[in-house]
Amino acid sequence: MTKYPVASLEEYGYKDYRTFKKVWLILRKVFVSLIVFSLYIPIIILLIQSVNSSANVNQFDNFTLDWYVNMLSNRSLRNAITNTLLTSFIATLLATVLGTLMAIGIHALSKRKRQQVVLLNNIPILNADIVSGISLMLVFSLLLPIFPYIFGPVTLILAHLFFTLPYVVLSVLPKLKEMDPNLMDAALDLGIKPYKALVKVIVPAITAGIFSGMLLALTMSIDDFVISYYTTGNGFDNLSIWIYGSIGRKSLTPSVYAFSTLLTLTTLGLLTVYQLFVKRGKKK
Repeated sequence: MTKYPVASLEEYGYKDYRTFKKVWLILRKVFVSLIVFSLYIPIIILLIQSVNSSANVNQFDNFTLDWYVNMLSNRSLRNAITNTLLTSFIATLLATVLGTLMAIGIHALSKRKRQQVVLLNNIPILNADIVSGISLMLVFSLLLPIFPYIFGPVTLILAHLFFTLPYVVLSVLPKLKEMDPNLMDAALDLGIKPYKALVKVIVPAITAGIFSGMLLALTMSIDDFVISYYTTGNGFDNLSIWIYGSIGRKSLTPSVYAFSTLLTLTTLGLLTVYQLFVKRGKKK
C-alpha cells in the first residue's frame, strides 16, 4: 500500500510524482506543526502573562517577576495552593499504593474475571465528571448524620482517590503483562516470604508503570474542578475552585499565572525524568 494518495507512477509521470511527493511532505509537516502550535499556544500565553507587569491580558507593559515573588503573599491564593497540594499528594499516595495492589490482584485472576474487573475499573474513567461529582456528593450526604463535619478535606481526598485510582491500575497492568509470569513463583521457591517477594521482586519490575500511574493521578487530581466543586466543604477550596470564584468576583490575580507556569514546568521536568528512566530501563 502506498503512503501517498497516488494511483500509480504511470498515471502522473515520474517527475509529477516526485513533485507531488515533496508537496505532500511539506503539507504534512505544516499540518503537524499547526496542531502542535494550537496545543501549546495556551501554555505560551500563560507563560507570557506570568511575566507581564500589567494585569490586563490585552496588553504587555514590562517584563517582571513580581508575580512569582508575590505569589504566596495573597492569603486566599496561598490557602488554595496549600489545599490543592495537600489533597493531591495524599490522594495520589493512596491511589498509587492501593492501585498497585489492585493491579497485582487483578493480574492474578483468570482471563474472564480479569476482563470483568477491568471493565468495572474503567467506569469511573468513562463516566462524566458531573455525574461522578453529584453521585459522590449524595453518598457523602448520607453520612452526615454520623459525621456532621465530613464535607471538607476528607470528602475531597476520598473523591480524588475515587477517580485517580483507576488510572494507576491501568498504568500498572501493562507492566505486569510484560513481566515474566514465573518470577513470583521463582522468588517463593527460593524461600522468600510472599510480602518480601512482592516488595523486592514484583514492585521493582513494574516501577515504570507505578511511576507513570502516580504522575497521571497527580496531574488529574491537581487539574480537577467539577468533582471537587461538588464534594468539598465551605472554606476548603482547591486552586480550581478558587479561580472559578475569583473570576466571578473579578478579583483574579496574575500570581495564578505564575503558579500555573511553575506547575507546568514541574510537570515537564517529571515527564523528562520519567522518559530518561524508561530509556535507561530499556537499555538494561
